[in-house]
Amino acid sequence: MSIRVLIVDDHEMVRAGLRTLLGRFPSITIVGDAGSVESALKEATNLKPDVVLLDIRLGSQSGFEVCAGLAKLDPAPRVLVLTSFADDDVIFQAIRAGVDGYVLKDIDSAALVKSIETVAAGQSMLDPKITARVLGRVRNPSSAEPLNSLSPQERRVLALVAQGKTNKEIGIALGLSDKTVKNYFANVLDKLNVGRRSQAAAIFAGSTR
Repeated sequence: MSIRVLIVDDHEMVRAGLRTLLGRFPSITIVGDAGSVESALKEATNLKPDVVLLDIRLGSQSGFEVCAGLAKLDPAPRVLVLTSFADDDVIFQAIRAGVDGYVLKDIDSAALVKSIETVAAGQSMLDPKITARVLGRVRNPSSAEPLNSLSPQERRVLALVAQGKTNKEIGIALGLSDKTVKNYFANVLDKLNVGRRSQAAAIFAGSTR
């Protein structure tokens, strides 16, 4: 089945361009678009997309308001930020808000589709142009060294998650079943007090710099 995508951007021409661009790929179905926080939440509630492709700046409004509203939906869609803003503080705030991916608008079409597929599959996606300098700033405020609570195997699983590996790829690398990897990573999320792969990966990267 194709991935159901909702486009959220305050520029009509950008939304139209993304519709045309992504419409060429059979793995993607654009179910709707929105240009404001209110319309984005209304469309997400009605259309139930798998992925929301979100610009973090919506005129005078903030895409983070959309993130907060989307998190309350059941099921909550995955969120991939597509923006021209590469400011460290904005990216840091997005990671803390629990977005599943963050890519810049100069990304090419094939890479954008791959990013959508990645977050739709439950993985995290951060633009390589911004990853290295930003992830080091992310810390779990509840602990000076958040990884201390993890077992050696949990740390190995988290290290591979931070490399962008899927549960299946991690299982192959460590000689574990998919279910066992899933259980290990559930423990990681619980111990780090986060809910997203991108957040856990960011904490790992920041703690190992």
